Amino acid sequence: MIGTIRKFFAFAGKRGKLMQKGIALALINSIFQALQILALAVVLQGIVEGTMTAGTAWTSFAIMFLSMLGAILTRQRATMAQAEGSFMMCADKRTEIGDRLKYMPMGYFNDHSLGAITAAVTNTMEDVQDIAPRVMDKIIHGYVHAAIITLMLLFFDWRIGLIILAGILVFMGANGLMQKKSRAISPARVAAQSALVGAVLEYVQGISVVRAFNLAQAAGHTLDQAIDECEKNNVGLEIAFIPYMFLQSLILKLFSILVVIAAIAFYLTGSMNLTTCLLMLISAFIIYSQLETAGSMSALLRAIDISIDRVEEIHHTPVMDELGKAIRPQSYAIEGRNVSFSYDKKKILDDVSFRIPAGTTTAIIGPSGGGKTTLCHLITRFWDVDSGSITLGGRDVRDYSLDSLLANFSMVFQKVYLFNDTILNNIRFGKPDATLEEVREAAKRARCDDFIMMLPEGYDTMVGEGGATLSGGERQRISIARAILKDAPIVILDEATANVDPENESRLQEAIAEMTKNKTIIMIAHRLKTVRNAQQILVLDQGRVVQRGGHEQLMAEGGLYADFIGMRSAAVGWKLGRKGLEMDVQGV
Repeated sequence: MIGTIRKFFAFAGKRGKLMQKGIALALINSIFQALQILALAVVLQGIVEGTMTAGTAWTSFAIMFLSMLGAILTRQRATMAQAEGSFMMCADKRTEIGDRLKYMPMGYFNDHSLGAITAAVTNTMEDVQDIAPRVMDKIIHGYVHAAIITLMLLFFDWRIGLIILAGILVFMGANGLMQKKSRAISPARVAAQSALVGAVLEYVQGISVVRAFNLAQAAGHTLDQAIDECEKNNVGLEIAFIPYMFLQSLILKLFSILVVIAAIAFYLTGSMNLTTCLLMLISAFIIYSQLETAGSMSALLRAIDISIDRVEEIHHTPVMDELGKAIRPQSYAIEGRNVSFSYDKKKILDDVSFRIPAGTTTAIIGPSGGGKTTLCHLITRFWDVDSGSITLGGRDVRDYSLDSLLANFSMVFQKVYLFNDTILNNIRFGKPDATLEEVREAAKRARCDDFIMMLPEGYDTMVGEGGATLSGGERQRISIARAILKDAPIVILDEATANVDPENESRLQEAIAEMTKNKTIIMIAHRLKTVRNAQQILVLDQGRVVQRGGHEQLMAEGGLYADFIGMRSAAVGWKLGRKGLEMDVQGV
């Protein structure tokens, strides 16, 4: 229990002061509540001794009023401090995790499912944010409250105080048994919650495939299983704790009865006066009230412990930027020396060397799975090489901080992702402080200003999650506008026009031409007219550079490049005519 409380305050960081303030106020609150016993003692003494006067009544009323007022005010302030501390604590953690995710190797997101990450910063963090402060408050307040009242009753009669103290110790033993049970079953509950979030995300993201292949029943079965498993674990958790909660409650009730019996016995033997006896009889019913609540809430301590561990696992995952420096390259030449890289024990690149001079265009081609995209990801340090090195301007990319490295690159991917925001803000990702005029200029150069202005709200039009309200060609041109606005000296094009219809392709080619003026260009492409004008062509196959050179040189050499061009030429040469399939010689 103490270890979890310490972990919680360490997790709270700078917001821990607010939580500590809340606990301090809870302590004062317990003192004010304990004053009720003093008020009762004043009244009982007046009644028993026959000295009850208006002054005695007013004294008791004043003490009771002070007790209630102080308890209300301190409870309110304590609750406010804890609520503010918990929300700010989790806001800080979510921001820190969001910032940290930007600097993690991309392999982390493959090894950890989207559901696990999402659950950690949503459901799991909600547990820490909403449940943990209340649990900590009830537990600490319960024990502090019991301790203060025990000290007060020790002042009236040390024998009764020792009985109450014995009850607390036996209660703690029973609570320890419940904590042991919690350690055994809480991990399954947290894991089931993560699995449920992952199943829901997978179902929603794949809903189009589910509908297309009429798999609603099969996909729904998987989701139902995750829901049932989560329900089973949550219900099982509650059922497992019932015997322990009953035992804790029984112990406290038995010791309350023992206090009553002892007080009466002490009075009958003449070792306790009537006033103190009556006070003990009344106090017996309020001594353990807060402690009983603390016992029931402590069942959640282990779940909170695991939730904190889940969040901290992400927060403490090593990032790629720990030793990087803000470096401005002397030139924009890129060079790889004996680069090797494996993912999940599968060799992707094997002893690859290359040089891309500044201001030139390099095309990378090869069969699917040959390592083309991986090579670009290593250049931009989405991953780190296993061996060898990649340099920019003569400096190893690992010497750069990620921000200073990526400032030199604009990237346009085959699969474009737009955020659920306005078109204006999506383009501004390239330059967050850009004016509307700068955004429009970039959009005009990307050949997308015309269709944007035709939208109902122009640049303020929301694009939907992933850009769902726009066509593929429109999304691609917006991504190019974003890259143009960034105006980085190196441009990486990863199959930027692969899935675009012919109507949009000419506009995209114009946009790309605008973006790549006077830049160092690295392109992954399969189209002959895109590749043939590159100053350098790297042919990757099975993780190795098997050919390099210009188009004419590689065509003369034969080999994989010539075969590739031949296949592509044959593919684009066929068209559907009135008499069936015929060769379109003009298309080669």
